Amino acid sequence: MRHLIPSYVRVPAVFFIIFGLVEYFVDSGDKPAFLEYPIIMLFLLLVLVILIAIEGIVGSIENVLFQSLDEAGKQRYLANQAKVPQFTKVKALYAKLKGDDKPIEEEHEIILDHNYDGIKELDNNLPPWWLYSWYASMVFAVIYLFNFHVTGSSDTQYEELDNEYAQAKIEIEAYKKTAKNLVDVNSVVLLTDALDLQNGKKIFTENCIACHMADGGGGIGPNLTDKYWILGGSIKNVFQTISEGGRSGKGMVSWKKDLKPLEMAQVASYVLSLQGTTPANPKEAEGDLWQPEGAEDLEIPAEAQGTDVLEVEKSVSMNN
Repeated sequence: MRHLIPSYVRVPAVFFIIFGLVEYFVDSGDKPAFLEYPIIMLFLLLVLVILIAIEGIVGSIENVLFQSLDEAGKQRYLANQAKVPQFTKVKALYAKLKGDDKPIEEEHEIILDHNYDGIKELDNNLPPWWLYSWYASMVFAVIYLFNFHVTGSSDTQYEELDNEYAQAKIEIEAYKKTAKNLVDVNSVVLLTDALDLQNGKKIFTENCIACHMADGGGGIGPNLTDKYWILGGSIKNVFQTISEGGRSGKGMVSWKKDLKPLEMAQVASYVLSLQGTTPANPKEAEGDLWQPEGAEDLEIPAEAQGTDVLEVEKSVSMNN
């Protein structure tokens, strides 16, 4: 069978089969494996060279063996090379499915009386393959009807679409929980892991102490350790302030170009961890007394009795 397929077909066919297997089994994300991993490109080039070398070696061996034959052997070899498989079983199956055709000289036996402007109709038998397909389609239609519309044991295409949408939403939410850098002001949550708080402290030390002091007691910026907030004291409020900046013209700048979403969530969580601590030189309270949503009325400390305090409603709007 080898002589029936030329080498210029064999080599590319085998090469692309190997190439497809590599792409299937190697996880390379959105990129082709040979681009993601250059070693795979070298491997594929080596495979191509080996395939070409095998073809050359086998061809040379055949030529040497052919030259060593006597004349009768050479004739037999050439005769075998010229043989083409008949595929008799395949041809018989094809003839059976195709059906019997009337020879053109016998078509007068099956011609019908219909005549349309000289165009006549032959009463040929339908090909068996067509009939088998028609019978199969009828069986399939009955099974489909009972399966989807009578018993309802399988979902229709609309139900499948709804289920896939629902599953996709679940998978997206699960992915967002693990992909912390996709966090935004709507999905941010208070981070309590020690490593997150440690990273938040590092970011705070590198970027925030100039205005808020190392202990959060406040300087140019407000005191971060008391219960009074200018723009709200929830994790979402603090994240929003870090991301978008503070009050126009006199608040802090936006850090979203300098910090990743995860970093902003970490430093926001660290800032909230400073609540209740005692800084060395705490700045006087600024803003409004912050009451978390759903909490009971907070007792105002004695030292704040003389200060105008606006108790923030459960749904807090950020001050300008």
